[in-house]
Amino acid sequence: MIDQWFKKDLQRVFDRHSVAVFIDESGGAEFLLRTVDGQYTVYEAHSEIEELHVKYLIESSRSGQEKFLIHTRTRKENLKFVREYCETCGCLEIRSLRNYIKRKVYDTLNLNINLPEEELAAAAKVSIGKDKTYWMDIIHKGPSEIFDLKTELLPFLHDPLGFSMEKYDDQIRDIFYRKVNALLDQEYISKPSATLAEEVVNAMLDGLARDSCDPVLEAVYRNWLDSKRFGFSLDGYVKNYQPPSNIDIWAVNINHPFKTLDERWLEEIGGRIDDKDALKGYLEKIGRRSRSKQAQAVGIVFWKDVITLLEFDPGKIAYLNSFAECVEFYTNRFYMLDTAIRRLYAAFLNQKHLLEPFQELYKQTTAVFLDKWFSYFHEYEENQTGTLQRIIDSCSGKTAVIVGDGVAYEIAVLIAEKVDSRFKHAPDSVLADIPSDTANNMSRIYMDDGAVETVHSNREKYLVARNPDRTIDFTRLDDVSGDARPGQFLICTYKDIDDMGEKLQQQALKYFPETIDFFADKINTLLESGYERVYLIADHGFVLTGLLRESDKISVSIDGSVKTAERYVRSKKKAPVDSSFVVKESAGEYFYFSKSMSPFKSVGVYGYSHGGVTPQEIVTPFFCWKTPDEAIPALPVKIGNKDDLTGFAGDSFVLKIQSGKAAGDLFALERKVLLVFFAGGKQVNKSDVITIGPDETITKEYDFDGHEEIEVQLLDALSKQQLDRAMIKQDKARDLGGLM
Repeated sequence: MIDQWFKKDLQRVFDRHSVAVFIDESGGAEFLLRTVDGQYTVYEAHSEIEELHVKYLIESSRSGQEKFLIHTRTRKENLKFVREYCETCGCLEIRSLRNYIKRKVYDTLNLNINLPEEELAAAAKVSIGKDKTYWMDIIHKGPSEIFDLKTELLPFLHDPLGFSMEKYDDQIRDIFYRKVNALLDQEYISKPSATLAEEVVNAMLDGLARDSCDPVLEAVYRNWLDSKRFGFSLDGYVKNYQPPSNIDIWAVNINHPFKTLDERWLEEIGGRIDDKDALKGYLEKIGRRSRSKQAQAVGIVFWKDVITLLEFDPGKIAYLNSFAECVEFYTNRFYMLDTAIRRLYAAFLNQKHLLEPFQELYKQTTAVFLDKWFSYFHEYEENQTGTLQRIIDSCSGKTAVIVGDGVAYEIAVLIAEKVDSRFKHAPDSVLADIPSDTANNMSRIYMDDGAVETVHSNREKYLVARNPDRTIDFTRLDDVSGDARPGQFLICTYKDIDDMGEKLQQQALKYFPETIDFFADKINTLLESGYERVYLIADHGFVLTGLLRESDKISVSIDGSVKTAERYVRSKKKAPVDSSFVVKESAGEYFYFSKSMSPFKSVGVYGYSHGGVTPQEIVTPFFCWKTPDEAIPALPVKIGNKDDLTGFAGDSFVLKIQSGKAAGDLFALERKVLLVFFAGGKQVNKSDVITIGPDETITKEYDFDGHEEIEVQLLDALSKQQLDRAMIKQDKARDLGGLM
């Protein structure tokens, strides 16, 4: 705060004059010059020659605009050439820094402060940038408050050398080091700043490991993890620290940063995973750990998934009485287990001893559910065929559909959690056809005749031919942007999940979080760019086999088999098989599916797969997001001359934008709209935003720019809602005066 006092004292002079003299007899207040650096031209004048030189510089360059501050350690009565500035302009004298501080504190707070001169000077230097509460704390709590170590320690630990050299002079640095040593309860010995910083961090980490951390150090630790500026430097300290080997791992601070201790917890819980009484005790502890913001900040995020597996109650599966109830149970509850195990695979696939007990628990629970699932599987009927056609038939406004390849139901739920909550979300599911592979299921989505089409462009052509009176755009999801597209429907394809899974197998799991964010971002973009509805659907899901023993693979020999895949066997002949298989006939071939998560023994790598009949593979998302309903009546606006847009001669055409009557609401008295022009399915022009009032017609003229036919869409400028559209055609014959 001393900087504020100093600036105010100087400002009283500079308000009336362009020169001020700062007399600092002791030299102890020189640090104050740094607080006005760049505001004035500062000259040093500590001898007669320097005074004369300063006087010459000021007199020869005074323009009436520049302000000069003369700093001198000479008493006022002993000044020679700058004395007249003291008399004619003004000066600030600080003969005793201690007295100056005491007087200012009293003037500000009406309180006396009594500290040794050295500590008072240190307090003043540290007060720069602080307010009067800083001085109140020192007066009431003593000199220990000079340094707020909760604040000062963090930048020091981040960069010990740079912090000490830049912020403190020798005097303050020495006092600061003494305060830090006192915090550590050790005698002060001069040592390198990096050594002292390492001692502080070790004390902090020791305290966290033993749950006996000093409150100041624990506060610094929390601030460190929250800091965007300093947060990354903690990681280096933690990597170089080894927790004591004899600590009680269950008695550590719940917010500690040591992943190795979490892994020891995980190993112990895995070893007692069948002991329900022991698990009750563990769950309270790991529940607190899963909620710790500090644990999450250092990347410990898997406890939520462990808890999901441990707390899941398979007893409710026994009450399922139909296939429809099994599907509902999966989409309401069981999918969470798939999310949990997938995340644990991503975190611990290379640490078999940690992962194996939890994988086994997942497989046991899944086996219970699959037993019920397949007991009612005779009721299964796919409803995937013609999915896109059903959407087209049911939607009248602009609609976008994202067709994902391999987007499992549980992945879609995570995507939905990240989509902006402003948009209404309606989750549902579709049962994919079997075998659940891309060629078959994508054909079902695009085509409603039951044929299997392996070429994707032919599926798109089929959909266009099936809807001659509808305009449908196709694009890759990667290419979606905020720009408007001409069609009423937009079909976006995305196949990275399936591609990554088939190429990288379970190593692809680490990329899934980025993919989930990508989907959510594109859904937000579509809803913000004029599409009233956005659907997310998928051809199939997937299963993960995780840690796999050779005995887990299913060996089967079927006569006439033409393909043995990881999830099914395809044969030209019908073969006798036992009740552990599901058999389907299609197009003269027979498909055999296992009633388990185990893969068939086949050529290639194992891990990520699909094609089977488990819920993870055939229960697919059918999610829909809608833009919010209009809460305020909007001014109706349309294209007013649609009947006159088919025979323009020349290179330009005229559009009339026409509004109706206001709805009586203040916000309906005007509307901002824009025009977007398309030719050949591509955007070729866009107008500026047009503001139109009630019962108004605005005429605009535009060029054909070499296009004989242009589609124009009238959009709300804010919501991008399509208000109207029209086709504009140029009449070349009329333009040539009938000569043709």
